[in-house]
Amino acid sequence: MSSVSDLFSAEPAPPLAEELRPKKLSEVIGQTHLLGEGKPLELAFRSGKLHSMILWGPPGVGKTTIARLTAQSFGCEYIALSAVFSGVKDIRAAMEEAERNLQQGKRTILFVDEIHRFNKAQQDALLPYVESGLVTFIGATTENPSFEVNSALLSRAQVYVLKSLGEEELRALFSRARLKALPDLEFDDPAVSTLIGYSDGDARRLLNLMEQTSTAAKAAGLKKVNADFLQGALSLNVRRFDKGGEYFYDQISALHKSVRGSNPDAALYWLCRMLDGGADPRYLARRIVRMAWEDIGLADPRGVQVALDAAETYERLGSPEGELALGEAVIYLSVAAKSNAAYNAYNEAMAFVKKDKSREVPVHLRNAPTRLMKELGYGHEYRYAHDEPEAYAAGENYFPEGIRPPGWYRPTPRGMEGRIGEKLEHLRELDRLAKK
Repeated sequence: MSSVSDLFSAEPAPPLAEELRPKKLSEVIGQTHLLGEGKPLELAFRSGKLHSMILWGPPGVGKTTIARLTAQSFGCEYIALSAVFSGVKDIRAAMEEAERNLQQGKRTILFVDEIHRFNKAQQDALLPYVESGLVTFIGATTENPSFEVNSALLSRAQVYVLKSLGEEELRALFSRARLKALPDLEFDDPAVSTLIGYSDGDARRLLNLMEQTSTAAKAAGLKKVNADFLQGALSLNVRRFDKGGEYFYDQISALHKSVRGSNPDAALYWLCRMLDGGADPRYLARRIVRMAWEDIGLADPRGVQVALDAAETYERLGSPEGELALGEAVIYLSVAAKSNAAYNAYNEAMAFVKKDKSREVPVHLRNAPTRLMKELGYGHEYRYAHDEPEAYAAGENYFPEGIRPPGWYRPTPRGMEGRIGEKLEHLRELDRLAKK
């Protein structure tokens, strides 16, 4: 019989994801664009020339594994730091260890997980040791390193972009894991598809879900798992979504560009992806209103009203009912006539005003609420448009002196803006006739 001390001294079983971590490069599933024959990392390993690198990609795609296998392949000592928990003191301690390794004729790889979490001072503290060659630096990040890693460190490391695992790769991982760790548990095809779908391209998540499934199946006395059991036994409602990071802005960009590109199905897909991932519907409503002003504009002024109505509907109904209004809004904006003419006109006008001098308002356009102002000519010879033919003062100037008509607003021929363009051309013709 085991004693109490034996129970507490026993080593806990490692997680399945750690137990199945590849021991050599040939065991890595995915990242064939980097590790396949003739690809960048495979060539680097074959050349025997070690270099600093930053591995950029979503969670669970092999960043830590590749770092460990790099150290193994090159016979280097491996020091790992987490940027979440480590500071300058930890960096210095790691460098002292690297110095001892060097004195023993061993090179050191310093792996910094979540390198984007290091602030500028911490990254600067790391830089001299990378420059001197005391350590070969490998950083892992889920964020765009061009935004999060300082330029000096970035310039000394090759950036490799890792991809989410595809369905076939995840199925290969599932088969490997089941045979090695869960041989007594069967899964029907819908169950496998469910696990793979909810792993969302993340190998670690798939293995964790399989481990949770095994525990739940044992508790329920099951030998075969189906999709219904998974839905009831596991929490399967969390997608990969970073509300303030790279994925967030990539997805909102995809939504906006799908609307601009007049593809309602794609726009709905990205809207639903973001809603499903936990994006704030109010934020999405604001962006949808922005899309209406920027990309539909005066080609279909109803687009703005539809967007505003959708935002107000969400405020009144909340989730999930109000999200339907947002969906209908992106459909309407996607199929509406498109114009960025007003958006461009505004930007050009603002750019001009910012660099131009302060010009006087023409006297005939000035307000004249007092007798003195009238005596000074304020408002003199102003032509009241409503008293003119077609309610238009042909040939009148409304700009300050010295500004030629810039032509910022250039209507497109699409939707209502086509008719606006025809009207403006008619008014310009009246101006030309008035000046003869």
